[in-house]
Amino acid sequence: MSEPAAATPVKPKRSVMKLAVIGVVMIGIGAGGAYGLSTAGIIGARAPGKVAHNPQFVRKGEADPYAPPAAEGGEGGEEAEEEEGSGGSEYRIAYYSFAEEFTSNLKESDGLVQLSLAASTRRDGRVLRRLARHELAIRSAVLVVLADTPEPGIDTVEGKARLQKRLTAAINDVLTRNEGFGGVDAVYFKSFLVQ
Repeated sequence: MSEPAAATPVKPKRSVMKLAVIGVVMIGIGAGGAYGLSTAGIIGARAPGKVAHNPQFVRKGEADPYAPPAAEGGEGGEEAEEEEGSGGSEYRIAYYSFAEEFTSNLKESDGLVQLSLAASTRRDGRVLRRLARHELAIRSAVLVVLADTPEPGIDTVEGKARLQKRLTAAINDVLTRNEGFGGVDAVYFKSFLVQ
């Protein structure tokens, strides 16, 4: 009788399958990450002539392609060159000043509040243009916020800070509903009077 032939070891197919699955998963993760970063505008160049839909941050020293026209009296419509500080935010800050004051009754009180506002943005001039375009709707939203503000505490630093946050949110809400994007970073009081 012959001896049985020695069994030849068979390599398991599981290890090859594991490597194949791991490779496919890694490629998928890499492609998904690259797509996400490209969509966010972090990597990759934009196609020439393609404009970002939402207002973009403007770094100090960079030209704002959507800057509003210069105020009257400037030479040839050019803006006076401003020197920007090197400290603070890396982005330039632009301000929009609301033309008229806001006056409203305070919640559950005989008191009145009268104030002047300005808004700031670190994004391009489209935010400033949208503030001007929707000023009527923004005025209405600001007056609603003021009428919903109780008198106690409004004269404190903390009360004013809370009111600034509520006003910023109200303005961004109007812009988001009408334009699809807010862009206002903060609201500032130019004058503030409670009677």
